[in-house]
Amino acid sequence: MKKMSLFFLVAMIGIAFMSVGAGNAQADPVKLTYSCFFPPTHIQSKLADAWCKEVEKRTGGQVQISYYPGQTLTKAAQCYDGVVEGLSDIGFSILQYTPGRFPLMDVINLPVGVPSGEVATAIINEVNDKFQPKELSDTKVMYLHSHGPGFIHTKDKPILKMEDLKGIKIRSHGPTAEMIKCLGGTPVALPMPELYQSLQKGVVQGGVFPLESNKGWRLAEVTHYVSACFSTGYGLGFFVVMNKDKWEKLPADVKKTIEAINQEWIIKHGQAWDESDFKGVQFLLEKGNTLNGIDPKEAERRQKAVQPVIASYEKNVTAKGLPGKEVLDFVNQRLNDVAQGKFTSKYIAGGK
Repeated sequence: MKKMSLFFLVAMIGIAFMSVGAGNAQADPVKLTYSCFFPPTHIQSKLADAWCKEVEKRTGGQVQISYYPGQTLTKAAQCYDGVVEGLSDIGFSILQYTPGRFPLMDVINLPVGVPSGEVATAIINEVNDKFQPKELSDTKVMYLHSHGPGFIHTKDKPILKMEDLKGIKIRSHGPTAEMIKCLGGTPVALPMPELYQSLQKGVVQGGVFPLESNKGWRLAEVTHYVSACFSTGYGLGFFVVMNKDKWEKLPADVKKTIEAINQEWIIKHGQAWDESDFKGVQFLLEKGNTLNGIDPKEAERRQKAVQPVIASYEKNVTAKGLPGKEVLDFVNQRLNDVAQGKFTSKYIAGGK
């Protein structure tokens, strides 16, 4: 009897230890990695880092994220595939850096006259909600955002009319590269982290980018002129995505918390793009640079000149069996809403 009692005592102690061990395993935090190409000093990088900290705070430490800015984990162009393949658990980069990979979402990159980062950010998320593009289905989309209108910046020569672009090499990608061709320039594909040095060395004589980049990437130090034409202003789509398997393994309450944070951060990113555009203008003027507005007739010329870019988008996307016309119509309607002063969205502050 004593032997039997001793056996049961040992067994119960063993079970107790197993239970404690299992409890500790369940309590261990989920540790994730986050790759971003922006340098740590950039406002968009700071927002990404703040997102990581907010997730840890609001999940009570159940999720802990190690943040890697400045391409230290994956390069900008490899970021999306890096998330799919598990090189990082979360990634933040530019849709346009992988040409042809995101045909439908390229709509935000078209020169359709994007007025602000806040509006462009709202529209790109609305497009994703409405059309649910399969091209993003191999990851879990945290959220998307877009900078404000991109303009032509040049080093040695102001671009006041289309003819001024002849023979000028301009850093650009995807639809913006096609836009530069239509306007008479020569596009050169370069990731943003390489642009400063490329301008210094004369590899290119200019680039297309938003006003914020004058300070955010310090490009006002190596360019001297801005051709601010809103009629051909384009946005640029950014993604924040998570590895699907890692997402599916998270508890339901954690997923719900993260999705609530995502909604808040969409608004923060849109606002930050516009605030940093203003700071970019201040910085370029402090550097003695010139911000040129465009004559209305010249703006109309440019708008007409870039129509083949938009037509090509519709044709190519439709040929892939995707709703190219429907997406364009949707985006144009939302931009018309802005022009008529009736734009509202749950993705802007105070939106519905």
